[in-house]
Amino acid sequence: MKMIKTERLILRDLSYGDAENIEELAGDYDVAKTTLTIPHPYPKGVAQEFIASMKIAESEGKVVIFSIERKEDSSFIGIININIQKNYHRGELAYWIGKPYWGKGYGTEATKAIIEYGFEKLDLNKIFATSFTNNPGSWRIMEKCGLKHEGILRQHVKRLGEYIDLTYYGLLKDEYLNTNK
Repeated sequence: MKMIKTERLILRDLSYGDAENIEELAGDYDVAKTTLTIPHPYPKGVAQEFIASMKIAESEGKVVIFSIERKEDSSFIGIININIQKNYHRGELAYWIGKPYWGKGYGTEATKAIIEYGFEKLDLNKIFATSFTNNPGSWRIMEKCGLKHEGILRQHVKRLGEYIDLTYYGLLKDEYLNTNK
């Protein structure tokens, strides 16, 4: 069982018990529209399927995924993960936080913790992330956590009927080590 503790959060194994909370929080249109893969509306039972698929991917070494929980009341507030590309020693960071918990610094706190995990435990050489350019809350988290802007991928994806630009950020292990000595 993996667990990361921060000042206000516990990052813990994703569990089937999280399904109802995932459906409730990720089902919010404002959360879903900021991600590429969260369905809207969020169908009942899909969270169980998502959790099962993540457990398989994790057992195959393709992802490391955590539920984000507040220490103060054990509330499930979101998910954070790194999709691992072993051949290249890199990982793609992804996260979402439920809308009631936006603007409180939880995303930044969880992201800093998983970046440390990615470099120190997974021995990755690079961690990168993308965000919709129209989602400043997400790319500001990346900036606060030391990721460097690497470019814009124009009309790179289509979401909810609209072509969307992605902003791309990355952090190299040596950059991480130089700022965290």
